[in-house]
Amino acid sequence: MSKLNPTEPKQQEIVMVGVQKIRTMIEGFDDISHGGLPIGRTTLVSGTSGTGKTLFAVQFLYNGITYFDEPGVFVTFEESPNDIIKNSHSLGWNLQQLINEGKLFILDASPDPEGQEVVGNFDLSALIERIQYAIRKYKAKRVSIDSITAIFQQYDAASVVRREIFRLVARLKQIGVTTVMTTERIEEYGPVARFGVEEFVSDNVVIIRNVLEGERRRRTIEILKLRGTTHMKGEYPFTITHQGFNIFPLGAMQLTQRSSNARVSSGIKTLDEMCGGGFFKDSIILATGATGTGKTLLVSKFIQDACLQGERAILFAYEESRAQLTRNGLSWGIDFEDMERKGLLKILCSYPESAGLEDHLQIIQSEIEEFKPSRIAIDSLSALARGVTNNAFRQFVIGVTGYAKQEEITGFFTNTTDQFMGSHSITDSHISTITDTILMLQYVEIRGQMSRAINVFKMRGSWHDTGIREYTISEAGAEIKDSFRHYERIISGSPSRVIVNEKDELSRIVQGVRDKSSE
Repeated sequence: MSKLNPTEPKQQEIVMVGVQKIRTMIEGFDDISHGGLPIGRTTLVSGTSGTGKTLFAVQFLYNGITYFDEPGVFVTFEESPNDIIKNSHSLGWNLQQLINEGKLFILDASPDPEGQEVVGNFDLSALIERIQYAIRKYKAKRVSIDSITAIFQQYDAASVVRREIFRLVARLKQIGVTTVMTTERIEEYGPVARFGVEEFVSDNVVIIRNVLEGERRRRTIEILKLRGTTHMKGEYPFTITHQGFNIFPLGAMQLTQRSSNARVSSGIKTLDEMCGGGFFKDSIILATGATGTGKTLLVSKFIQDACLQGERAILFAYEESRAQLTRNGLSWGIDFEDMERKGLLKILCSYPESAGLEDHLQIIQSEIEEFKPSRIAIDSLSALARGVTNNAFRQFVIGVTGYAKQEEITGFFTNTTDQFMGSHSITDSHISTITDTILMLQYVEIRGQMSRAINVFKMRGSWHDTGIREYTISEAGAEIKDSFRHYERIISGSPSRVIVNEKDELSRIVQGVRDKSSE
């Protein structure tokens, strides 16, 4: 084996370093971007008017200062610095204090309100030098530019403007700052940006949308590309709260909690028996059926049982008012107000149309985080589905169930079907595959009388009774009786009596008893 001659020149080692990222601390964004924005590069944030581009740009700087003590420079081409400071104050962000402390600098490049005539060739050289001076003076790590669309609107020579902005982007990259640059687009699903901006800021592109779907607007954010690094694909819903952007990274939820064999009671002894000893803790239960079949009563008993065990619970009601819930509860022997006084129950009633699905999801998560319940109930999911697309509704349900499982909470949801009698498709609600247990309730007609029926349609990981039982509601609450003996086609809504030879049936029973005794 030959030895290396120390006089010979050594081969130079080349260390390859991947794209590093800077955390934005914008709720959910670092999840879908797999760690934040690429350091030292410019990211284009594009959206139609009113989608929240300026807010994103401001929050990127504000979080950098407050979380990491990284100074920032905000360059505004549209709003005045005073307007930006006032608008941010409504979110509890004191930008003026950060300016006074020398951690934030707002460079005003907004147009003169009295108008000005452009003479000569367009040139950003002076502005580039001002930005570079501010970055060096404040030792800025982050820069936000809002919005370059305003420059194109002020000057006619688009090609010249593009060239100058390319120079600006190149200089920012040379300096090494991480930049967010906003731009406007005309359509929610059209070209990335107006004036071909994406041609020169093409390394990283984020799209913000505010689309009218059905009867409500729905906010989503999509990372179109982060060159040289990974990120989650597709659109993700978000809402804007008093803390800024709140993105729901549905696909990034880590459902790593251990599955539990522990059981929790439904509050109804017979139903527990039908489910093999109760519901699994941390599972999601869905009660589905026509209006008036007793779904709310099942929810109420489930909540009452938690409080009787000294556990906390939250009931989110979207179909009934607090007064209706209280009155109905008392008629079943359930005192919701007493549970609330003891600090064990929280009831939140609101109209589904009062907010978008993302806002409802954010409220549910915030309430769970604050109250820390062991059980939650939503009555009903179908009310929230009104006026929204199937995809939006499914994403909402995934968000709720995923968060509940992540927090190891047992959830009980109801769903109202359109069909009054007869069978109905469980999959029409688009939530059957997400739930662990499905209770199916329906009306049946027996000898000219209306009766209610209940069936454990599905229960993951456990034996369960497959019989269809009669379900009655009285002052004592819910009572589940024996199965509809000697009837078939119950689920179809057109039951028919099965003629049974009583002598043969008795003989069969006696023979069964003898077989057991001989074993």
